[in-house]
Amino acid sequence: MEEKAFYKESKTTKPATLNCPFCRTADTYELNWLVRKKLDRIPGGADERDRAKFAKWMSYMVLLDDKAMCKNMRCRKRFDVSGIKTTAFI
Repeated sequence: MEEKAFYKESKTTKPATLNCPFCRTADTYELNWLVRKKLDRIPGGADERDRAKFAKWMSYMVLLDDKAMCKNMRCRKRFDVSGIKTTAFI
């Protein structure tokens, strides 16, 4: 079975404080995350190997945004999102 069969996926946004490297302005940005929550029960048709994998897996979030646009009206440049982990366990 594929990994997606064991999770329920949804998208969410979370605020993060980032600094623009060009104008050095700090501001709060809404970053997009993919949330994968582990199902309560294993889906039907799983064998012993799938059951062992399912027992180990946990719910987690993956960062979807890799760039943000500066909110300073004079700057407005796109910069890389850094200083934030790309994967977070729930």
